[in-house]
Amino acid sequence: MLLHDIAVGAAALAAVLGLIWLAARLARVGGLARVPQSARMRVVETLVLDARRRAVLIALDGREVLLLTGGANDLVISRLPGDSV
Repeated sequence: MLLHDIAVGAAALAAVLGLIWLAARLARVGGLARVPQSARMRVVETLVLDARRRAVLIALDGREVLLLTGGANDLVISRLPGDSV
């Protein structure tokens, strides 16, 4: 009986996770999960440097900011004028 209960629980978990995944996909396709064009901040590009650190280019109010994240401190590397990429 124990093996049957574990199998039923695993099948139920897989079904719930599948439904969550399906709902997320439908939300993206249907336009419910999109970021509005009027958003002030967006991630332009991300570059993985090593296992812990990333360089992230963020557009914010018409300007671009380059961040280094994942080390002991997160650092602002530079502030770039907009449309520089």
